[in-house]
Amino acid sequence: MFAASLFSRVIGRALPRAEAARERLPNLQALPILSSDALSSVAYATEASLGVLILAGSSALKQSLPITLAIIALIVIVVLSYRQAISAYPNGGGSYVVARENLGRNVSLIAAAALLIDYTLTAAVSLMAGTQALSSLLPSLLPHELSLSLLLLALVGWANLRGIREAGRIFAIPTYVFVVMIVLLTLVGLTDLSFQHGWTPEPPPLEAALQPLGLFLILRAFSSGCSAMTGIEAISTGVQVFREPAARNARVTLLVMGGLLAAMLLAVTGLGFMYGIAPDSQVTVLAQIGIRVFGSGSILFWLLQLSTLLILVLAANTAFAGFPLLAAMLAEDRCLPPQMRWLGDRLVYQNGIGVLLAVSALIIWICHGDTTVAVNLYALGVFTAFTLSQLGLVLHWFRLRGPGWQGRMALNALGALSTFVVLLVIIVSKFTEGAWTVVIALPLVVWGLAMIRRRYREVLALLAPDLCMEPLFLEPKALLPSHHAIVWLNDFNQPSFEAVRYACSIADKVTAVMVLADQQDADQIGVEWDRCAGTQTGALNFQCLESPFSSLLQPFCDFVVEQERNHPELCTTVVMPVVVPRDRLDQTLLNQRALNLFTALSAGKSRVFSIVRFYISPARTRDNAALAAWPDVVVEPDHA
Repeated sequence: MFAASLFSRVIGRALPRAEAARERLPNLQALPILSSDALSSVAYATEASLGVLILAGSSALKQSLPITLAIIALIVIVVLSYRQAISAYPNGGGSYVVARENLGRNVSLIAAAALLIDYTLTAAVSLMAGTQALSSLLPSLLPHELSLSLLLLALVGWANLRGIREAGRIFAIPTYVFVVMIVLLTLVGLTDLSFQHGWTPEPPPLEAALQPLGLFLILRAFSSGCSAMTGIEAISTGVQVFREPAARNARVTLLVMGGLLAAMLLAVTGLGFMYGIAPDSQVTVLAQIGIRVFGSGSILFWLLQLSTLLILVLAANTAFAGFPLLAAMLAEDRCLPPQMRWLGDRLVYQNGIGVLLAVSALIIWICHGDTTVAVNLYALGVFTAFTLSQLGLVLHWFRLRGPGWQGRMALNALGALSTFVVLLVIIVSKFTEGAWTVVIALPLVVWGLAMIRRRYREVLALLAPDLCMEPLFLEPKALLPSHHAIVWLNDFNQPSFEAVRYACSIADKVTAVMVLADQQDADQIGVEWDRCAGTQTGALNFQCLESPFSSLLQPFCDFVVEQERNHPELCTTVVMPVVVPRDRLDQTLLNQRALNLFTALSAGKSRVFSIVRFYISPARTRDNAALAAWPDVVVEPDHA
């Protein structure tokens, strides 16, 4: 209880569900939350490309301009394609949703796995790149990059646990400061080129060629520069973050983000080419441009570096916005444990945020705060998702055949072909540099998601109500009731009905209580209860409770306390069904609310509890038709 109280103090007071609409953001706040990853890539995408070209000697650096123009063309194609995805799926048109609806559930797991990997790498790479920007400003911090990265990760996670609106307020100003500083860098640089430096490019520092400048090296440089495109999908995935009309606002914001990204990337690459900038292990390319334009000791240079640090830190926030939403969708489709779709007190998916924190911290620790290895990995996942999303939209427009469908299909076909070619380039060119790990991890994650989905269906089939069971019955007593049993119902399944049946055997008044989750209809739930329980006497009641907050436990606890206060003459027993899992995988698929409920009601007062255990046994098989008969009511059973 102390830990829960401390956690509540850290992330802030609980928000009622009624404030969910207020937590949605206007475009000016949604842009930094969902676009900080894409915009921040300006700080390292050019450098990643130059880091490959320099292998062919200094003269090869001039290829950075045509490579950047090719990347910008690809950005335009992908942005326009995802605007169509938002139009087709206004409630969220990310790669997973598009692939699921058009390519099938099995193929959609590939898109989901690719995005899960990409989000975790995005968070880790962004924070490590941010600490490198800081160490370029203060070289004395170079030995502490790992610790700084982990500290920044904790701060970003804390901000997101406090809620979407809080994160928008915190992250908006630094993002716009970075954009302004890049614009200012461009304007001052163009002024210098026009009136002092001249438009003749400076030769970069002389470097001997280690490899010939061939097509393969150029493709490697191109694939490295494509790291600028990570994060573009976040807006189409997070449509529900925007205020209404959400779809229109998301489309406008995506267009603004694409324009800013293309312009900023071209400006940084162009200035680097004109000033003869070459990669340096101690000073980033952007910092070198800032020194040439602003001067090493100027306030503007400090502002550029600090804003770069902040935008790279905030870029991790795109992952914190996208990963929990995607994990919640997967949990809704029973490909991840149900805990991933629980809303926390601040109306965010805090379990998803916690998982992302843990995995990102592990990646940062493995890489020791250095982006060299991780940056070679995290474009592969996003281009896999890009390709599947665009292919799914091609099939969507072909089946729909509405007004202008041929043009829409042609654009998405172009996007699918372009991103697939880039994906192949990344796999081939980066395979020996670490991309092999993602190539191996991707099918493993897909296998894990599929295994969870398959076992989840088996467990739910085992817990489905027995269609041949006798109706629940409580024989009415002539005398006034003396024993009241209150049964916690998390779901309409066999363990719950066994608990109600047991309560009817020990008490002369039974109340079965279900707390409604978000979007559950009380009338529909009542109809399902009547269908399951049959005709009842007045001594067996069913009660639906609504929760103003995300917690489903507190309304039940309040109901128990109220019944005890209003009927002190009755002996009250709280009956809880508990599913005993067969193995550890089942333990993750069955939630812990029964245990939490027991803890909450045990504090402060003596009470009588009856635990009705229900074992999941391999010997207890159930026809899958039983599961299909209850598609609307089987949600998630409690377990110990």
